[in-house]
Amino acid sequence: YRMTSVLNVDTIAAKDGTSPVALTKQAATKAFANMNGTGTIAFRDSLNASSLTDHSAGIYTTSWTNSFADTEYATTTATNLDQAYSGDMVIVTQATGSLKHKTYYGASHAGTDASINCHTNFGDLA
Repeated sequence: YRMTSVLNVDTIAAKDGTSPVALTKQAATKAFANMNGTGTIAFRDSLNASSLTDHSAGIYTTSWTNSFADTEYATTTATNLDQAYSGDMVIVTQATGSLKHKTYYGASHAGTDASINCHTNFGDLA
């Protein structure tokens, strides 16, 4: 005989009250950021992201609130350059405590600010 159950909660916490909750047989997003990369850069929305740094045209760093265990976490990224150039590319450099997002356009690969920059990150936290 099987009973159906409903679990209604407001918060799920680890036993110590501060550690991330361990998920088994699941892969959950550990960090993401959606940011404006033109003018004054700012998060539109984020998870586990503590700050943004604007280095130069098209180059930004997102710092993590909780670091990743290593630099081998998976990242997906998307950028809207508001322009149509051939040879556009985005390069990310991952560190345990941050991710550097570099947006280049055209054959010259010159850095350019993009109005929308997004990345989603999966992996083990430290």
